[in-house]
Amino acid sequence: MQSSQVDYVPILMQMLLAVGFVALTIVGSSFLGPRRLSKNKDKNFECGIESIGNARIPFSVKYFLVAILFVLFDVEVIFLYPWAVNFKAMGMEGFLKMGIFMALLLVGFFYVIKKKGLEWE
Repeated sequence: MQSSQVDYVPILMQMLLAVGFVALTIVGSSFLGPRRLSKNKDKNFECGIESIGNARIPFSVKYFLVAILFVLFDVEVIFLYPWAVNFKAMGMEGFLKMGIFMALLLVGFFYVIKKKGLEWE
């Protein structure tokens, strides 16, 4: 199958349109948006409570590990939907491939459990 540079023009146009829209929105909002700076508006404010102390309190690494693992396993589950929809069409070969995929996913999950990545102190 031969492809030429002309085949990439729609992709280039879409990328230019997306980047142009983002740039135009950012620049336009800085020019068109109101500028009402005051000492009261620049104060930190959250949920009606005055902020006390430093906002840069370090989080435990476990928090980020659990968050990353959640995203990882959540994204892996997304791959199950197309497989479930096309289950009959894929036949035994698709079943075996998904079995390997699930086995690798379970190996990773048991590794995380063994390393006590999901336990809080």
